[in-house]
Amino acid sequence: QVQLVESGGGLVQAGVSLRLSCAASGRTFSNYAMGWFRQAPGKEREFVAAISWRSGSTTYYADSVKGRFTISRNNAKNTVYLQMNSLKPEDTAVYYCATRGSSGLPTMGVRDYDYWGQGTQVTVSS
Repeated sequence: QVQLVESGGGLVQAGVSLRLSCAASGRTFSNYAMGWFRQAPGKEREFVAAISWRSGSTTYYADSVKGRFTISRNNAKNTVYLQMNSLKPEDTAVYYCATRGSSGLPTMGVRDYDYWGQGTQVTVSS
């Protein structure tokens, strides 16, 4: 059974940094693409960042976070990270980690990911 557990969220002021972690278990972590998504109150879940399998040589970012957020993976620790710098109030959301069911190719579509974590709250005050 695939399990994803996020951590690292919190309440911070604008301009600071946070690093989210997502620990995966239940299958060979390195074989699958990973993604981060977020959902603000009253809004649909949206893509944030994604990384390809194995070396993670391919990454994608939403325009709203490009240049501020960095996704990375440590296959030895079965963990994917989201480093978030220069946080803004509009980054406030529940952040979810997800993995594709049978592909190592990263995509931006919510429906392309089959397994999801429970989410971690990130709140950025102005």
